Amino acid sequence: MTTREVEHHITIAAPAPAVYRLLAEVENWPLIFPPTIHVDRVEESPTQERIRIWATANGEAKNWTSRRELFPEELRITFRQEVSPAPVASMGGTWIIESLGEDECRVRLLHDYRAIDDDPHDLLWIDEAVDRNSRSELAALKKNVELVHGARELTFSFEDSVRVDGEAKDVFAFIDEADRWPERLPHVATVRFSEDTPGLQSLEMDTRAKDGSVHTTKSYRVTFPHAKIAYKQVTLPALMTLHTGRWTFVDDGTSVVATSQHTVTLNADNIAAVLGAEATVDDARSYVHTALSTNSLATLNHAKAFAESKRRP
Repeated sequence: MTTREVEHHITIAAPAPAVYRLLAEVENWPLIFPPTIHVDRVEESPTQERIRIWATANGEAKNWTSRRELFPEELRITFRQEVSPAPVASMGGTWIIESLGEDECRVRLLHDYRAIDDDPHDLLWIDEAVDRNSRSELAALKKNVELVHGARELTFSFEDSVRVDGEAKDVFAFIDEADRWPERLPHVATVRFSEDTPGLQSLEMDTRAKDGSVHTTKSYRVTFPHAKIAYKQVTLPALMTLHTGRWTFVDDGTSVVATSQHTVTLNADNIAAVLGAEATVDDARSYVHTALSTNSLATLNHAKAFAESKRRP
């Protein structure tokens, strides 16, 4: 069997321990790495953990479970996929952070992998996916660390909630069945929806703004019936460089609290072009917050009506 071993690296203007901590905090990966859609910790101990990852590879959404071993004293993290998604037979590697001085380090990302049945075409596909994702991940890591102070100003989170006199499964179903949104949501014009792998969805839709214009967005979604749907938007409007979110459905014993949460990073370079030369970061934050909240609350209120109608005799 052919085992490929490759290495990618990048130099980052930040202390090595700070970069290690960022890599160790997997819950933040969707904010740092463009291919990553969602990450969940399944098991954890002080030095080992089992994580489930949903990410894109060559434009296709995949998911897998990996085991990681953390070596904080050595600034090293090893990882190994438990069951790799086809066409990968096995995949593992190591993050190594090497200090180059007080405020600079080199990050090395090592991979080893095999293709199912040693298929040369599949091996080439894996080569391309690993190369593309590794370069993307390292560039995003560098940008995120080096611009951390700017990111604090440009990145923000918020949520909207409604209380539903119904069942969580019905509220979840309304959000889950996005292929039916054009008939259920007035602001959604058309939808292109697929779920080739159960629980992993691709959602592209055209939505109508108040001024009548139509905007196209595409997201990948990960569903956890009937508790949560996490997503990452991969086609973004001009004012955003990042948009992740989740829908959650919590039954408190008397009703269901349905919540839409958003995390956004603004594109500072486009604020003047979109909102005018005098517009500030606060103006852009308010504009994006209002636009996303308007659509989220509209969707939540339609989901509320749908779920409550199911409970009526």
